[in-house]
Amino acid sequence: MKQRCIHSMNITLIISLVIGIVAFSIINAVYEIRFLEDTYKFFLDMIDTLAEHLGKYNTKRYVERVKREKIVKQKENVFAKYNRLVEGLILDLNMPLTLESFTSLLCICFAITVMVIVLFMKSITLSVVISISSFIGLLTYFVMQSKAISAEKMENIMDAEDIICPLARDGVLVAIKKVLESEEYLNSNIRPYFQQFVDNCENNGYSFKQAINLLNRQLGPKFDNFTKKAIVFEYNERKGMADIFLDIVDENAVLREINTKKDRIFRKMNRDFMLKAAVIALFFAYALTMENFRQFMLYGDIGKLINTIMVSVICLSFARCQALQGNLGSGGDGK
Repeated sequence: MKQRCIHSMNITLIISLVIGIVAFSIINAVYEIRFLEDTYKFFLDMIDTLAEHLGKYNTKRYVERVKREKIVKQKENVFAKYNRLVEGLILDLNMPLTLESFTSLLCICFAITVMVIVLFMKSITLSVVISISSFIGLLTYFVMQSKAISAEKMENIMDAEDIICPLARDGVLVAIKKVLESEEYLNSNIRPYFQQFVDNCENNGYSFKQAINLLNRQLGPKFDNFTKKAIVFEYNERKGMADIFLDIVDENAVLREINTKKDRIFRKMNRDFMLKAAVIALFFAYALTMENFRQFMLYGDIGKLINTIMVSVICLSFARCQALQGNLGSGGDGK
């Protein structure tokens, strides 16, 4: 009898929904009301308005930050480290963002992620903890990609220095022009900077010192040594002085050897970490095939807490592993 009543209620509900949808469609057609289209347009307009206001706000913050950094020396704290980290990511990954817009986007994504995870975890506290850990892991992954791009760029700069230094006897500008004659010598990632250097010296009215310093800022700290020696050689050229550039070639050979050893160590660290994480994930997936374990881990409060701790430990361990590699990498470069 109870099942019959439920079945009857379900049929009544379905019929009511069908009648409602048909009536709604007829009213829209007769009175030419475009409810769905207008609602969609309303939400799009609202998003555009919010994006416009957020863009203006971020632009204002960006201008204020640039002015403040020119006047006041920034203190070394968590916020300064975050700013350097994000600006490095934006530069290396070629993102069309500023520090302020990246931070705003990160906050929006974080809020959405928390709301989605709350639906599954049924706990705001645990959802926030998982979201923070997940974003730390995601940010660490992007940092890892950024380091790979920086390492590739450094290798390209060293290749360029190895070619330019032996040719510098006739002048740095002449040497760079000779190297630019062939498409094979300079990597396409850094070639435009050297071409701009030549144009600045010959066509744009830059002095050699101004042009080489601009090139140095574009290529980064690895090019500092070459820049200093190029300026000394350009303005104080003496017989046999061009040999100072050959030291850079020797330094690059040593640096390549160090980088090869570091890369081998870091690859092993990453491989070991991924293997351990994979073993944990596979064991957890296998354990979920058991009914009691699945009910406990996915629906019980203690199980949800254990899941939160497990995700947090994996994400934070990944971040710690990459931070350790960063510290070792800085030490190696500094040698």
